Amino acid sequence: MRLGPKPSTATIVLIHGLWMTPLSWEKWVQRYEGRGHRVLAPAWPGMEGDIEGLRRDPTPMTKLDVDRIVDHYQRIIGELDSPPIIMGHSFGGTFVQILLDRGLGSAGVGIDSSTVKGILRLPLSTLRATRPVLANPLNRGKATGLTAKQFHYAFTNTLSEEESQQVYERYHVPAANRVLFQGALANLSPRSPVKVDFRNDNRPPLLLIGGGEDHLIPPKVTRANYRKQRRSEAITATKEFPGRSHFIVGQQGWEQVADYALAWAFDPRHVED
Repeated sequence: MRLGPKPSTATIVLIHGLWMTPLSWEKWVQRYEGRGHRVLAPAWPGMEGDIEGLRRDPTPMTKLDVDRIVDHYQRIIGELDSPPIIMGHSFGGTFVQILLDRGLGSAGVGIDSSTVKGILRLPLSTLRATRPVLANPLNRGKATGLTAKQFHYAFTNTLSEEESQQVYERYHVPAANRVLFQGALANLSPRSPVKVDFRNDNRPPLLLIGGGEDHLIPPKVTRANYRKQRRSEAITATKEFPGRSHFIVGQQGWEQVADYALAWAFDPRHVED
């Protein structure tokens, strides 16, 4: 990888996804802070408590929807002295795309990003991974967790069962089901909250990173999202990391992903493989 000018320090905002909390970013926070950057990893509103508490009482997740979450991050970003680099994993990547469309941030990175409105076909592995929530319409206003087996398929399929169990016990919480339903039904809703303007030439640069073995968001989904976003004259790029699962932010080799994402965000025109 060839880099452009040596980057200075920056403020970086990290946004977690469904079935996770900001703890999923713990290694990235330490790595970026160790290099002098200011790193913010706020929870979705209402999810500021510890993981055990959220598992015992997932009520805060039942009150969440896309607009409330995105507005929450917009307020945080709006209070900063300068536009930050915004990075999001999974549904956090969808939020990054929405925030960039609103003109926020200096650059954005969606890592195994969930889709925005306009992505019409989802792979069978995505449907299987989300089935515990989407199979029952009555789940919409609830918060649904995954079993360890379901988590292994959706998040950590390239890890052993033992490794997956450790990840599950440390990071997993029930999902905010309403958010997932809003994403899944986006193409049926004229006013979908996950709609963005693919021809917004003024949005900040966007990088979409995909994991080559991701079941939840397979590479073909990342590529489809990229093809939509590149309709804009704004800088748009994509990068695939072979052999990575949906837990790309924490599995072995996460450092390569974190370093690439940051190098690109500092100099989107000059980072090459």
